[in-house]
Amino acid sequence: MWQPDGWSERRIGVLTPHADVNPESEFNAMAPDGISIHAARVPLAAYKPGGIMNATIADDPVRAFADPPLVDDAAELLASAPLHAIVYAFTSSSYVRGRADDAKLRQRLETRTRGIPVVIPSAAAVAALKLLDATRLALISPPWFSAAMDEKGARYFEDSGFEVVHNGPAGLPSDQQAIRPSELFEWVHTHTPKSADAVFIGGNGFRAVGIIKALEDALGIPVLTANQASFWQAIVLAGSQVVIAAYGQIFSHRPPSDRA
Repeated sequence: MWQPDGWSERRIGVLTPHADVNPESEFNAMAPDGISIHAARVPLAAYKPGGIMNATIADDPVRAFADPPLVDDAAELLASAPLHAIVYAFTSSSYVRGRADDAKLRQRLETRTRGIPVVIPSAAAVAALKLLDATRLALISPPWFSAAMDEKGARYFEDSGFEVVHNGPAGLPSDQQAIRPSELFEWVHTHTPKSADAVFIGGNGFRAVGIIKALEDALGIPVLTANQASFWQAIVLAGSQVVIAAYGQIFSHRPPSDRA
């Protein structure tokens, strides 16, 4: 008799750059019935009105995005809603600031979220790769990452214990709104070396979750993306037992409860 009204028993928050619609779009695509997505927007200097972004993002606005007070205030405001987990949806600051800063950032934000757990995408990806027993990683960055930022991403994963057998920005248009799944699929499929035993597509603003299954079928190895790895960790921290089958092998594994 009643029509669906969108009410959910598990609610996941997302802290996203103010003009980036991709994190919540991909989370909504992956979310089954019973899980809802609720976003808060944080200013990022690399954006212009209408979602137009600098063709190459400089390190300074990326680093500043994770600085207090703006993201901390946004986390506190978002946490005033009855949420069960919050994702900090910004991969590139991990690359620029380093692995040790991720733990500090999570702890800092969690002091403002009333105990609601916070997920950091790159740290979630490391946890996922370890559960998948991956050792040799193909790292694909968005085309708006500079070569230097991509190299910092490679060092992030090397410092986490992985061998990076390929890294580089994807050779696609440097425009979030111009990314097409078919073109990204071909790029990743062509540029993933046979020595890789996993792929990570970084960048929460990089439209990628729709090609995960097709890539895993074509490559025969696990494929992770920033939003998928974050969502994987967030749903467990939120206390959900849902089964997600279409967005990668990682959803058949449960994240460890200890994220230290």
